[in-house]
Amino acid sequence: MKKWLGPLYLSLAAAIWGGTYVVSKEVLAYVKPWLLLELRFLLGLLVLGWIARRHGAWSIQRRDVPAMALLAFVGYTCSIGMQFIGTDLSGAAMGSLITAASPALISLFAVWLLRERLHLYKGLAMLTATAGVLIVVGLPNGENQTFLGNTILFGAALTWALYTVLSRKQTLKYSSLTVTAWASLFGVLFTAPAAAAEGLALPADPWLWAGIVYLGVVSTAGAFYFWNKGFEYIDAATGSLFFFMQPLVGSFLGWLLLGEALHWNFFLGALFIAAGMLFSIKEPAAPLKPQEREQFERHG
Repeated sequence: MKKWLGPLYLSLAAAIWGGTYVVSKEVLAYVKPWLLLELRFLLGLLVLGWIARRHGAWSIQRRDVPAMALLAFVGYTCSIGMQFIGTDLSGAAMGSLITAASPALISLFAVWLLRERLHLYKGLAMLTATAGVLIVVGLPNGENQTFLGNTILFGAALTWALYTVLSRKQTLKYSSLTVTAWASLFGVLFTAPAAAAEGLALPADPWLWAGIVYLGVVSTAGAFYFWNKGFEYIDAATGSLFFFMQPLVGSFLGWLLLGEALHWNFFLGALFIAAGMLFSIKEPAAPLKPQEREQFERHG
C-alpha cells in the first residue's frame, strides 16, 4: 500500500494545481498578481500554522531556519511569481509548455544534489510523459511571445525544480507539515513587499473572495503539503513525473467549467502522460538510503 502513497499525494497536488488554472483565470481579472499571491500564502499560513501548532510541528533546529527561508524564496515567491508574470507576457500556451520542463529539471537537480540515479527506464518514462504534454498543449503559434516572458517562464520552471529537490532534503529531517508551514511563513514575508508596491486594493465581491480562499486553503496549504508529503515516499526524479497531471487536469476543467474546446490531441496526450506515469511506478524501486529508511519509518 505504501508504494502508492507517494504517487497518490503527488497526483492530488498536481490535480489541484491544474484546477487552480480555472480559478486563477477568473480572479486575476480583478485582483493584481502579487496581491493575489500574498493572499494565497497568508491564507495557507493561517491554516497550516494552526494545524502545525496543534500537532507540535513548528519545532526545528535553529541552523535549519535559513534553509526553510531559502525554500520559500525559491519555490513560493520566485517560482509562482515568475509563472504569473511570464504567462502574462508570453501567453498561456507558452506558459504551460515551458513550465512542463520542470520534471526534467527536477531530475537533473536530484542527480546533482541528492545523488539519485537516473536509470534508462525512468528516462524513457519522462520522455513519454513529456511527449504527452507537448501533444496536449501544442506548440505556440508565435503570437504574444516575448523573449523576456519566455525567459521568466524558464526561470519559473528552474526554481520550481530546485524547490522540489530542496523540500525533498528537508522532508528527510522533518515532517511535511513542518516544512510546508515554515515555507508558508517565509513565503508571506518575502512576497509582502511586492504586493505592497503593487497596491493593496482588496476586492469586495464575495465570489472573488471564495476563489481567493480556494487558492489559499486548497491550492496553497493543501497542494503544497501533498507535494511535499509525496516525496517522503518516492525519489525526486520519479515523483517529478506526476507534475505532468497539472496541464492535463487544467485543460479538462477548462473544457468543463469555462467552455474551452477539447480536441483529439487532448485524449492522445493524456494516454502518453498516463503511460509515462505508469512506467515510473512500475520501475523497480532502488533501496532506500539509511537516512531515507529512518525518515520513511518515522513519517510513513
